[in-house]
Amino acid sequence: MTTIVRSATGAARAGAVAVLLSFTLFPAYFMVISGLSAGAASGTEVLVPVRLTLAHFEQVLLHGDFLRYLRNSAVVAIITVVGSGLLALFAAVAVARFRFRMRTTVLVMVLVVQMVPLEALVIPLFLMARDLRMLNSLIGLAVVYIALSLPFAVWMLRGFVAAVPVEVEEAAAIDGASWGRTLWSVLLPLAAPGLVACSIFSFITAWNEFILALTFMNDSDKFTAAVGLRQFFGLNTTAWGPVMAASTLITLPVMVFFLFVQRGLVSGLAAGAVKG
Repeated sequence: MTTIVRSATGAARAGAVAVLLSFTLFPAYFMVISGLSAGAASGTEVLVPVRLTLAHFEQVLLHGDFLRYLRNSAVVAIITVVGSGLLALFAAVAVARFRFRMRTTVLVMVLVVQMVPLEALVIPLFLMARDLRMLNSLIGLAVVYIALSLPFAVWMLRGFVAAVPVEVEEAAAIDGASWGRTLWSVLLPLAAPGLVACSIFSFITAWNEFILALTFMNDSDKFTAAVGLRQFFGLNTTAWGPVMAASTLITLPVMVFFLFVQRGLVSGLAAGAVKG
């Protein structure tokens, strides 16, 4: 009787997991299959397409100049990840290790900034970028994304840095290591999992953001992939095949980046456990 109950429970759990996965993965399946479908690429007729084709991907890449948009997004995302990671690490070390006046106030203000809606920041950021002559510039857009990514990154990395025992840094100092050497050889490896998590957040923010990229860029050669996707939407009609193909191309780098940094996240956790 117990074996039957366990089997029924296992089957129920497996069924629940299958339903959850189907519900979660169906949008991705619909997007990819719509981009590969030779039909109208919209509606239920593409769920089981009669014929697959790469014509929509060819149209997007060859005629839609989408490779340029992907390259622009990659440049902005890389600058954002590197810049926000370095600045967040220094800021996290400062608030976790040094005692100064209004330290708690600074942390609270950082968290409050994260709660402000992006729509409320568009006009102030646009005016600042205009005065600093950063409009229509990939570097200027990356600087804005770094500012948007820093509150979350600083708040998360602070917890990782604070979790590192001070005795580890003191032992490194006794061995003759400078503060820079301690930061690079001690704090950075132990805080690597948090840095990887912040990198994922920063990359997704820079890769998928649309409003600021559309507002700051006037030259079509500087458009990011999210803005470049807009060209396939017409006033009265929408080319759903190219839209889904372009959406697939936008999604793939995010998946590849996550799979790449996931190994670093796991290895960082394992290294921290061994060193501890």
